[in-house]
Amino acid sequence: MPHTLEVPEYEIHEETRLDPSKTALIVVDMQNDFVKEGGSLLVPDAEATVPNIKNLLALARENHMKVVFTQDTHSDGDPEWDIWPEHAREGTWGWEIIGELAPRESETVIRKVRYDAFYGTHLDHFLRLWKVDTLVICGTVANICVHYTAASAALRWYDVVVPKDATSALDPFDLEASLRQTSFLFSGRITTSGAIKAEAPGYRSKIEEAAKEG
Repeated sequence: MPHTLEVPEYEIHEETRLDPSKTALIVVDMQNDFVKEGGSLLVPDAEATVPNIKNLLALARENHMKVVFTQDTHSDGDPEWDIWPEHAREGTWGWEIIGELAPRESETVIRKVRYDAFYGTHLDHFLRLWKVDTLVICGTVANICVHYTAASAALRWYDVVVPKDATSALDPFDLEASLRQTSFLFSGRITTSGAIKAEAPGYRSKIEEAAKEG
């Protein structure tokens, strides 16, 4: 019998200013199987997040932030297919990242075999090499691959930012529960795509000084 539960309150940051030189945008599993009609594990709200993710990509690219795409990748005998329907089979249409968000040649694609994008991959190595300390994590699925990637990042002491309008889940409750846990357990910042601003250190103080000088 279903129960109605309230998600405990968590803060949604109305403005989130980030240093682009130390920030990476992580776009999680925006693949045809999860996003497009005909996908084998369609997430109902994933398509609606595409415009907001495109805006985040534009912001990152304009400000020379590092951009990473994760690509869920499976093949015959994968034990995850005992949990979920077959999905993201390597080399198929469903496995491909959707065309609207196609990675550029200079951007990194991490093929992952589990929910966590750090598990068994070079993601942490690249982030350390780039001297990144803050991750903006968006995509799908909120309480699965987005959540476990955010959790793994936080356990490595990265600052985590999740724009809720650029993140989708199989069920609205799952989205809210994941965001609350990210905020509460990991001191993550929950925000929206439009609230994220790229700002180099000292930028605001320079503007204020110029204003005082008249």
